[in-house]
Amino acid sequence: MAEALVGLQPDRSKSVKWLGRIATVAAALLMAGCQTLVPKGPVQAPQQPTTQQPGPVTPGLPTDTERHRVALLVPMTGSNAGVGQSIANAANLAVLDTGGQRIRITTYDTATGAAAAAQRALADGNKLILGPLLADDVRLVAPYAQRASVPLISFSNDTAVAGKGTYVMGYSPVQSIDRVVRFARSKGMTRFAGLVPTGLYGQRTSTAMIRSVESAGGQVVTMQNFDRSQKSLSAAITRMPRDSAYEAILIADSGRIAVQAVPLIRKNGGASARILGTELWNTEPNLAGSPAMSGAWFASVSDGLYRQLVSKYRARYGTGPYRIASLGYDAVLLVTRISQDWKVGTAFPVQRLSDDSGFSGIDGAFRFGEDGVAERALEVQQIGSGGFTVVSPAPARFGN
Repeated sequence: MAEALVGLQPDRSKSVKWLGRIATVAAALLMAGCQTLVPKGPVQAPQQPTTQQPGPVTPGLPTDTERHRVALLVPMTGSNAGVGQSIANAANLAVLDTGGQRIRITTYDTATGAAAAAQRALADGNKLILGPLLADDVRLVAPYAQRASVPLISFSNDTAVAGKGTYVMGYSPVQSIDRVVRFARSKGMTRFAGLVPTGLYGQRTSTAMIRSVESAGGQVVTMQNFDRSQKSLSAAITRMPRDSAYEAILIADSGRIAVQAVPLIRKNGGASARILGTELWNTEPNLAGSPAMSGAWFASVSDGLYRQLVSKYRARYGTGPYRIASLGYDAVLLVTRISQDWKVGTAFPVQRLSDDSGFSGIDGAFRFGEDGVAERALEVQQIGSGGFTVVSPAPARFGN
């Protein structure tokens, strides 16, 4: 268990001046009035954040009458320690950047047992839980949070765990697919094909694609499954209709799979088809080096502010964060905004999460629907030899 520094002031060096602008965003936050796929990241694990205990911590945590206690549940040891540490570091940066006047973040390691971490967090008096990262851990933690009437804002993207006080903040492939499909439809494409992996993720993405295409007035002419082996991938593409029967094809898998699939698609009836992808491709900048992927579209959160977060993160921790670390930063921005009207010692005002105007952060605008899933304003990017180019910007905020 480690507590974020809340009494220190941010660095004043040139490398962090952008945080004044982020703090302004945090002050506004636009409050008008499938199992998580752990992303690839840096080989070097992020450094442990410097921590400071404000007083005796046994038994329990020090009494705090001026700040809200918020628990951060992420893996700090084990195979996903790098990801969890990256989220914790980013959350710590957000506390520092916003001054830490209203909230105190305490980190609990889910790798040693998510249920036990939740019990400790609740026993310590935390009124809100940020995390866990994995959907399986959310399922273990949620019953304890529900019994204590403590909301849980998870970093998972598995919408199946949302509801009954549990919110899903992760990047949804369903929303990514809908955004890129509608963009392709706006460019005159009507006939779509799908190439999806077997398993639960594939089932959900194929369902999402069919719904998006049909609601946009298009037609899915073929949907093929594969088991991620080269033989299965080749066979799935061979089964697709030839003679340009489809104008766009969604490859609902990683960029690595897409690089293997596109040359086969070009040889087997999809010579001129537009290649579409999901938010997974946003973490794979090496795709720009593949001639086969040139011109492909995918939808994702914007990287504009994230690149600035990376610079600040490197300056403090000496290495780059995992892409998903921005969720930790934005979760703290969200809580900081709500804490302005949240009386210390009282229950978290969960109704504030449902404001139609939503919030804003490193990853752009987002808001929680009645189902507890974060709806995000996404942009469409095109892959080219020089990198990724935005061809359809994300809206800056949500309408009514």
